[in-house]
Amino acid sequence: MPALASHRQGNRPDAFHETRAVLARRLTAEFVIFSADTVERCVADVQACATHLGLDPTPALVERMAREHLVGMVKSEPPSGRIGAPAARPSRAAGGGAGAVDG
Repeated sequence: MPALASHRQGNRPDAFHETRAVLARRLTAEFVIFSADTVERCVADVQACATHLGLDPTPALVERMAREHLVGMVKSEPPSGRIGAPAARPSRAAGGGAGAVDG
């Protein structure tokens, strides 16, 4: 999937893209769990969102926001993705749980 900012690439100076590439390389080295494409897309999206909101997408701002987004992605991984699946709990339907009704 292309980055949110891909349609604007022709309107921006080369420095804009060079900055994005430098930030993406730095964050890719820091977040090795993600592919380079994922990190590049994150940086591009943050840069586009900042611009859309009328903020000056300085390298420091874009890097900080992209890093926070990537950290959030790491932390949002469900526990089942990090450790083995929890033991199956017995089903109430299988036999007389608290809500069972004698017929």
